[in-house]
Amino acid sequence: MESAPSADPRHVFDVKTLEMLVCPLTKTRLTLSADKSELISIAARLAFPIVNGVPLLSLDEARSVDLDALRQLPELKGGGR
Repeated sequence: MESAPSADPRHVFDVKTLEMLVCPLTKTRLTLSADKSELISIAARLAFPIVNGVPLLSLDEARSVDLDALRQLPELKGGGR
């Protein structure tokens, strides 16, 4: 379920919200993807989509992320947030 980026500010994910959200499965921190379209749980190896600025933190909406893709995240490269 993908949506095109919107110029409407109501449909933009507020990065400050990320500090309050955790993975529904592992209760660990989430990481914003480089293209800002998903929240990624490194511990669960799941990516949760962000649709119209709203993160869908349902396991039914999540997709699996392979280990090679996770290694590309700044957190695992030593870049931090």
